[in-house]
Amino acid sequence: MWDCREQLQKAAALIPQGVDAALITSDVSRQYLLHFPSTAGYLLLSQERAVFLVDSRYTEKAEKTFSGCEIVLLTSVSKQLKEYFETWKVKTLAVESSFMTLREYNRFQKLFPEIEILRSNQFDNGLLKMRSVKSAEEIQRMKAAQKITDSVFEKICGFIAPGVTEKEIAARMEYEMKLLGADGFAFDTIVVSGKNSSMPHGTPSSKKVEAGNFITMDFGAMLDGYMSDMTRTVAVGKAGEEERRVYETVLEAQREAFNMIRPGAVCMDVDKAARTFIADAGYGGYFGHGLGHSLGVEIHESPAFNMSDLTELEPGMVLSVEPGIYLPGKFGVRIEDVIAVTENGFENLTKSPKELLEL
Repeated sequence: MWDCREQLQKAAALIPQGVDAALITSDVSRQYLLHFPSTAGYLLLSQERAVFLVDSRYTEKAEKTFSGCEIVLLTSVSKQLKEYFETWKVKTLAVESSFMTLREYNRFQKLFPEIEILRSNQFDNGLLKMRSVKSAEEIQRMKAAQKITDSVFEKICGFIAPGVTEKEIAARMEYEMKLLGADGFAFDTIVVSGKNSSMPHGTPSSKKVEAGNFITMDFGAMLDGYMSDMTRTVAVGKAGEEERRVYETVLEAQREAFNMIRPGAVCMDVDKAARTFIADAGYGGYFGHGLGHSLGVEIHESPAFNMSDLTELEPGMVLSVEPGIYLPGKFGVRIEDVIAVTENGFENLTKSPKELLEL
């Protein structure tokens, strides 16, 4: 059983001065703070107390999963929250501005007209910042998820052959992730081959793999609430001269980014290192997306390696590093690893080989 008191205390410290409590309504934030997945429920938090109101689908499991937070059977949102607001003397309430919809905001305003519900994103930004620096335990969970992803890559390389479709490869990868213990998938698996591989987020199709094709596979496992993410591009049979040149350019661009990653480095500068290398190699117009993104309980978190993020890296931040080159109508290459920033540099959580594989 996980004791969530320390985590909740850190979150409570983010409540703006003069604000009485915070109401957490998003699935992802509840899971992050309680280490308990649910599709419903309300977490009410003050400097002194925390209560998780949830319906009968989840109460028994919640009681067996975590401690340090009062668990209450939810029967009436308006009645029960009103009682807590009165008991806790709540007059001002912080909410998650990134997740609460306008419809939900208006509903709460109507239910609780006596409560000032803040529109400020101060509390929400604090939670996102808190999530951006992972604990040692969180990184261990991500390593376990990444281990599944690495194993799947090894297995799928023995399955890929001319005549197999992109959809069949994607289905086999997801099947293997489940067999290896994944709770689910971090996102929809991407498998694109030949001309389709020039689309960074293309959808697996019924196209059959052909000899000479590049295949790009972007996939990740979800395990214990945390995500993994990796991309590998492989050749079916012998790769052509241009394919090899592009592949080595992308791989070297990733190395250039790695050379920049350390505490204090600015995210946009890491992106610039890879982007400049690709441009100098003559492919500047063919790398359109950011170099990488943070991940954790969500597959896309903050900060990010892109052309505008001024965040300085801190130990515990976990980000992907995924340069790519995409030649429309021809092929594309992307190579992605996930790294954790350490006190002196970084640790690469992705162990799969990156030399060009010709299957």
